[in-house]
Amino acid sequence: MKKDKEKVLDDVWTEDHVRSFLDFKPYDGSDPDFHALLKAYQSMRASDFELFVGFFLDQQRNLDATGPDGRTVKAIINEHRRSSAYADVLDKAGAA
Repeated sequence: MKKDKEKVLDDVWTEDHVRSFLDFKPYDGSDPDFHALLKAYQSMRASDFELFVGFFLDQQRNLDATGPDGRTVKAIINEHRRSSAYADVLDKAGAA
């Protein structure tokens, strides 16, 4: 059978697509700032994540919000060996 869709790699993200992650709401009662930032990290390339963090800060949101386990997104990123570019973005933005 033929595949219905081909996998898209290096899709170009528009500013609107990046901004749409600001509206992500948690369903488990966790901090909305933590949830939006985590979803952006999990979904975006570092350059798109940097753009997102700028929009995030424009809304005066909290880079140091914690999840249900008490960790920040930066703490989670620091556990991933290949995510230093994302940690750098948060460092430049002033995350603790």
